[in-house]
Amino acid sequence: IGRNGSGKSTLLNIISGVLSYSEGEMFLGGKVSSLLTLGAGFEDDLSGKENIYINGAILGMGRKEINAKYDNIVAFSELDGFLDVPVKTYSQGMKMRLAFSIAAHMDFTILAIDEVLSVGDVAFQKKCYERIVDFKRMGKTMLIVSQSMDLIERLCDEVYLLEDGRMVESGEPEFVIGRYLQLLSQR
Repeated sequence: IGRNGSGKSTLLNIISGVLSYSEGEMFLGGKVSSLLTLGAGFEDDLSGKENIYINGAILGMGRKEINAKYDNIVAFSELDGFLDVPVKTYSQGMKMRLAFSIAAHMDFTILAIDEVLSVGDVAFQKKCYERIVDFKRMGKTMLIVSQSMDLIERLCDEVYLLEDGRMVESGEPEFVIGRYLQLLSQR
């Protein structure tokens, strides 16, 4: 957690391999999947179905893996009646549903999530939250950036507070959230 500009998204982008770091070292104990910018890589003129394959490939899935997961991706997205039409006809919420559904069906050890749990309507948000909770039950490592302190408190076992690109506090959610709110009130 941290204020806007504190380095949260930059750190997730580095962990995800989107950006390079200029100093220090990073060790990852597994395959990283990212929910950073949902829908990045979608081709508006192609159908939803075609975009499942393209976006899945961008996220590191092979054709066989996408074929095996295709029905589950479609079922989770609840967009089965729209997969043969161009994505440019989708609402932003529909694009987010499709993107989350693809990313949520990847195999990973570490999941980096940046402010994407506000996708779609309230019912779909609940579904996404439940999927994240399922990942937690499976013992997956999740790195979550959010301005929703309620979400952080409900999902996280440990919280890190960033300020000016540096970690200034770490610990249990209630303690670090309190420190963050203190920091906000000081400036």
